[in-house]
Amino acid sequence: MYVDMTAPTGLGNSPRLVVPRRDRHDWVLFADWCEACGHRALPAHPSVLAEFFADHPAAEGTQRRRATAINAVHTRAGLTAPGRAETIRQLLGTARADRLARVGERVAQLVPQLPVTGWPGGLFGRRDALLLTLAAAGLGFEEIARLRRTDVTAERDALVLRAGEEHWVRVTAESSVEPTAVYRNWVEVLGFLDRYPSTQLLGGRPIDRWGHTPFDPTPLTGQSVAALVRAHLAGQAPVHKRPPSKPPATPTLENTPLPVVVDVELDQGYYDRGIAARRNAHTHLDDVTDILDGIEDEADKLLADLLAILDCTEID
Repeated sequence: MYVDMTAPTGLGNSPRLVVPRRDRHDWVLFADWCEACGHRALPAHPSVLAEFFADHPAAEGTQRRRATAINAVHTRAGLTAPGRAETIRQLLGTARADRLARVGERVAQLVPQLPVTGWPGGLFGRRDALLLTLAAAGLGFEEIARLRRTDVTAERDALVLRAGEEHWVRVTAESSVEPTAVYRNWVEVLGFLDRYPSTQLLGGRPIDRWGHTPFDPTPLTGQSVAALVRAHLAGQAPVHKRPPSKPPATPTLENTPLPVVVDVELDQGYYDRGIAARRNAHTHLDDVTDILDGIEDEADKLLADLLAILDCTEID
């Protein structure tokens, strides 16, 4: 598998670039070669940079210096540096290319062995297969952790990823692992969760006064992705077992305690005493309304007298 990071298609209204002296020789060499070959020097596509290195063979350190100069000019112009593309990084670093090749071979052996069905093995198997595929393509662990569904586009034989504002990654298949098939397996799980959300966990969890539940969907961090990938590559993948199901305890008839029936005997005067108490209360409280009306009238009179006193004070 390989990754191809494309550069933006236009430069826009950028000011005239000032190239530092240390980068001027390498940049002029690249710009003259682009003009002679009919390529665009700014912005430059990673494939153009790879062709430039092929036409100007040199030691690995020299090629890295040239890539650094070209990247610096693009960065000063606010453009994506073509030398940061994974294809260029592998081209300039044989050790990195060899390491990714070994990782790709190992991933090609592991992915077909991961389960895609069953619970919960199929869930974690599909997730880990996608993590391994992206890691074998050269993506960093933090880049993988930041990916969202809206950042991934599945084509017929490749995945196109948006790893930044102007940073696009293209993952193609160069082994038995098909990145599009691996991605669709995981998207199938996400789509199922969208269509059939489970409310089983809500039964035993409190909901606050704003209607929020304690289930905050937190994605994997870069450290978690790195730990999972390294565990698989080392042959120490975590084993996911189905949690034991506890059947609901149904009480049997033998163990069910019988309700205690208490006989209450009421004397003949029980209801008579209640009726008499309510009649007496009604008699004693019959004039409460008149008393409250009198208090209200007295309060209104006091308020009127107070206002009159205040008016006299203002006149004096």
